[in-house]
Amino acid sequence: MSLQAYQRAATSAESPRETEYRLFAQVTLALMEAAKLDPMEIGRRVDALDWNRRVWNVLQTDCAHPENGLPAELRASIISLAIWVGKHTSAVIRREEEIQPLIDVNRIIMQGLSGSPGAAAAA
Repeated sequence: MSLQAYQRAATSAESPRETEYRLFAQVTLALMEAAKLDPMEIGRRVDALDWNRRVWNVLQTDCAHPENGLPAELRASIISLAIWVGKHTSAVIRREEEIQPLIDVNRIIMQGLSGSPGAAAAA
């Protein structure tokens, strides 16, 4: 079985929650790697930061739809976080803030998605 076939099979067997967790794990790892880079390596840092911002923008858009099945309070919280992520990301790009708070927020979201308090620490 080719790698692509395996990945398609694994992805199709995932629940939406597992898919979201996997996405957050991937983008958080990219942020962690970007945090290790010299701040002057702006291209590689921005790639990870932009990917994270795009993930949060999708969540924000999804939560803004009335058809979204999440409770209204949770949707509002996710939208607020997405707005904060956008602002904080811009500040990181301008070298006014650090990446670590973005990583921390993603890890908290991963904990919620996993249902296990220690799961995101392993990511």
